[in-house]
Amino acid sequence: MTDWNELIADVVAGNWQDPTTGKPAKVPFEVIRIEEDLDGGEADVLAPLKLGKRIAVVSDVNTHEAMGRRVAKHLKGLGTIEELVLPGDTHCDEPTIAMVQEKTRHADALVAVGSGALSDTCKYATFKDGRKYATFGTAASMNGYAASTASVTLANGYKTSLPAHAPRGIFLDLKVSAAAPHWLSAAGLGDSLCRPTAQVEWWASHRLFDTFYSSVPYTLIGGDEPRMIETAAGLKNHDVAANGHLHRVLTLCGLGVCFTGVSHHGSMGEHQVSHWIDMFAGEKHPGSTHGQQVGVASLAIARLHHELLSLDAPPMIKVTHIEEREFIARYGEAIGRMCYAEAKKKSFDRAGAEAFNRKLAALWPQLREELRPMLMDPAKMKATLAAAGGPTTASELGLDRKTWRDAMKFARDVRNRWSFLDLADDAGLLDDFLARDEQ
Repeated sequence: MTDWNELIADVVAGNWQDPTTGKPAKVPFEVIRIEEDLDGGEADVLAPLKLGKRIAVVSDVNTHEAMGRRVAKHLKGLGTIEELVLPGDTHCDEPTIAMVQEKTRHADALVAVGSGALSDTCKYATFKDGRKYATFGTAASMNGYAASTASVTLANGYKTSLPAHAPRGIFLDLKVSAAAPHWLSAAGLGDSLCRPTAQVEWWASHRLFDTFYSSVPYTLIGGDEPRMIETAAGLKNHDVAANGHLHRVLTLCGLGVCFTGVSHHGSMGEHQVSHWIDMFAGEKHPGSTHGQQVGVASLAIARLHHELLSLDAPPMIKVTHIEEREFIARYGEAIGRMCYAEAKKKSFDRAGAEAFNRKLAALWPQLREELRPMLMDPAKMKATLAAAGGPTTASELGLDRKTWRDAMKFARDVRNRWSFLDLADDAGLLDDFLARDEQ
């Protein structure tokens, strides 16, 4: 049998060290367990965490049926168990977080049963009031189980990543994950396929702007990514092993943050595209998930990378076109000003553009060679995602072409994190790419 916890257990225990510094990770949780079947063992794995005598089990209408009812039943020997079942369309926003805090105020700790918005809601609610929590994941749909940040939509509609805290324990039942709708696993695969795009952009940012970079997150997942890709087709068929290989990559990716303190290794331009869709697509949002959107965006940005890096001469940029009134016109007064303030930090005036072009010209031949091993063939990425049953184009997501092109064009607005979308747009190449790209 596969040891699903190999390497993961060593990192959590502090026995695996950063090869470059010799230091172990500062891990904020006590245990991570990936098991093929946890049914009946929930109390045994949770008891050592000593969460308290009154525990609230939080699920939604879907995850309650998948695992929540079962978890609550088996935890009764640990103390008083309360159940809170949220709607199936729960969003991690300020009103929902406040509601969860209020409805579970008598509990010593929370046990989240689910992923995505539900997990982030419990994470941020307990962070705000200082309580512990643990997570039973129900799908291999995200790498955020181990993250110490939460993706929160603020009252004004701005979606941002806020400091939070990690769960004391993460428990992943592969039979439950495999039984989930296959599109959830395909969404997790989409989120994982951003590795090449994120690594290319993080390294390029490091070389061009002297920002921090670490190879540790990629060392952690390096042995598992090929197996995840090889078994991707099994996700569509609810295969337990395929979900196990995906969960390992997602978990190890999350552990990378424990060494670096940042999420750049798995979140660059492709994530900004997804955030833009969630924040600004409005009525045209097709109801697609973050992982699905990241998967499609990763394919598009991988194609952009290959085009730009095939150029013998570097793409020279011009002064960044950035005007606050245009941001306000696009996004409204409050969010427009926030986005403008973020985008302004990475914009180029004339002197900045000239300095950047000099540095890029000097580095270009070497930078292309450095980035080449980090790339993945976009055709391979697309075939892998399609085999898992995930969307590979904007039209398959359900997005109309204009909304998709706006997302790619204006994704750079939402975060002060430089990507090849900034490079292509400032070089006057992005519009032409979007007109030609397969979406």
